[in-house]
Amino acid sequence: MARALVLPLCLSWALGPAAAAPPNLLLLLMDDMGWGDLGAFGEPSKETPNLDQMASEGMLFLDFYTANPLCSPSRAALLTGRLPVRNGFYTTNAHARNAYTPQDIVGGISDSELLLPELLKKAGYINKIIGKWHLGHRPQFHPLKHGFDEWFGSPNCHFGPFDNRALPNIPVYRDWEMIGRYYEDFKIDLKTGEANLTQIYLQEALDFISKQQASQQPFFLYWAIDATHAPVYASKQFLGTSQRGLYGDAVREIDDSIGKILKHLQKLGISENTFVFFTSDNGAALISAPKQGGSNGPFLCGKQTTFEGGMREPAIAWWPGHIPAGGVSHQLGNVMDLFTTSLSLAGLQPPGDRQIDGIDLLPAILQGKLIDRPIFYYRGNEMMAVRIGLYKAHYWTWSNSWEEYSKGIDFCPGQNVSGVTTHTQEEHTTLPLLFHLGRDPGEKYPLSFASDEYQRAMERISVIVQQHKATMVPGEPQLNVCDKAVMNWSPPGCEKLGKCLKPPKSDPKKCFWPH
Repeated sequence: MARALVLPLCLSWALGPAAAAPPNLLLLLMDDMGWGDLGAFGEPSKETPNLDQMASEGMLFLDFYTANPLCSPSRAALLTGRLPVRNGFYTTNAHARNAYTPQDIVGGISDSELLLPELLKKAGYINKIIGKWHLGHRPQFHPLKHGFDEWFGSPNCHFGPFDNRALPNIPVYRDWEMIGRYYEDFKIDLKTGEANLTQIYLQEALDFISKQQASQQPFFLYWAIDATHAPVYASKQFLGTSQRGLYGDAVREIDDSIGKILKHLQKLGISENTFVFFTSDNGAALISAPKQGGSNGPFLCGKQTTFEGGMREPAIAWWPGHIPAGGVSHQLGNVMDLFTTSLSLAGLQPPGDRQIDGIDLLPAILQGKLIDRPIFYYRGNEMMAVRIGLYKAHYWTWSNSWEEYSKGIDFCPGQNVSGVTTHTQEEHTTLPLLFHLGRDPGEKYPLSFASDEYQRAMERISVIVQQHKATMVPGEPQLNVCDKAVMNWSPPGCEKLGKCLKPPKSDPKKCFWPH
């Protein structure tokens, strides 16, 4: 079980007479942005000057991971500090299938889960989510019922437009009630890619930060925007400005927005009391690339897979006056660590009544220490791989099925590696495929089973995997049942806008998850 480390609390923000107050927390979570999308991570067009400056003033994490190669489970893991297989954000409808929260999903985040904002309230934090929630859209799953005080954004992806008969358009909420729907009241032009949503999300962030600074209450702002998720969009002034096309336009606007947020913190004089962390929910969606998807740099495959391209993320920590500038960390990190690290910064302990998978990263961030820990790569209900140090062992391999691949759905375009990027689920539990990610970050050259290096590495890995599996108690799966009757037909507030729609008759079925 991950242990809360209390020592860094004495070393981090308790450095002066005004340091008794816990720092503000700002998590910048991107959507489908890849490890290779930032100049600081080697993107050749160098179109992210603000994020690159953030990295030069803070710490770059080269080995930072998501907990799942898909949106909803990743976000559930971040906010609970727990693997999706524990917090219920997985399916048992089929083996090793990615599942998420489309409009017809019946489930969502369980009331039994303790989310980060709920716990931060104990330390006096005011909490806001801006952007995509994605942990269930039915009333019982509303973010304001799970610790957030304010919300501006949507419960689902910005797919559409729909005809409001077969499918309803996705609602946009302010706090408890919807204030409109995508494509109707919040325009997205699929032909040009023009949408003003990132600018709206930026202004929401600036206004919230200003309000909280004036009130002198610590805040947690979860800025979970989605411009880099297909269908990709950017506002008019950014369209056509990137060498990378529309996807690059979206990245440039996000970069500009983050630059403005950080400058706003500095202008208000609270940058040294605000811990900021930037990362993404999963790897770039290569199925949408290059026009609607990003880059995973040197790594294999992308979103939906448990290869490095699907789960290794760009990550930057920024906290002027506390984090030494220009730091580069090889600490193995995970989005679940943001839960435990945020609690540590707030002076709180993680819940002791449940398994917490996230660790406190403050020793790595503030002191440059390396904490020995495993990274588990899950796809649905299966542990596909594990990383220990520089070694990654695949216990299962699968990109997607031949049936889906034959339809043109390719999660690894131009990257076929024989025996690795398999289109059938291949079990390797007896002799896992082992890669040294230092020498072979692209997972192209599995180590020989007969080599001494393989034997030594697997001796250690096997013990950790056996212990992990022996102590794993899966949560109740929340992503098994779908029903069109539960879609966003009549969200709270629809009656005030004249936007309530009549739902069809309830007909619950097992969700179909092809990947």
